[in-house]
Amino acid sequence: MPAIFISNSIFLSSAVIKISTFCPNFIISKPSFYPKTLSPHPSIRRRKTLILSKSSEIELSSDDLEWISKLPDKKKPLYSHSLPCIEAWLKKLGFYQSREDRAVWFIEKHDWHAHLSLDVTDLCIRYLKSGPVNLEKDVERRFSYALSREDIENAILGGP
Repeated sequence: MPAIFISNSIFLSSAVIKISTFCPNFIISKPSFYPKTLSPHPSIRRRKTLILSKSSEIELSSDDLEWISKLPDKKKPLYSHSLPCIEAWLKKLGFYQSREDRAVWFIEKHDWHAHLSLDVTDLCIRYLKSGPVNLEKDVERRFSYALSREDIENAILGGP
């Protein structure tokens, strides 16, 4: 039986029938190239909530709000947080995710701009010299995932 890719996972073609039966909110679309993909049905829209951030207004989806409610205590190390919780936390802080690299995030504060990457061993933030502060060069800081979320948040939002 041939294997196909559905949402970055390999399934047997018989699984496609099972998915479409049990997940009526999704449709299987066949682009002009192989593999088949599983995409949300066009009539389904995610509900978003507008919240105020320290830097500007950002939109959080209902999924993000759910993950924020599941955040561990702010004193716990970042390695004890799930990736969806970390992503929702970054959105809440005002970061937005790169479309090219899902591990890269950007933030634009009124006095500095930065690019954050979730690396394998640590979290790296680079304050950009092209931002409003006119830094002499990019300033890079790395934080271990063993640090608490509170400490990392304070260090990041403190700026260059």
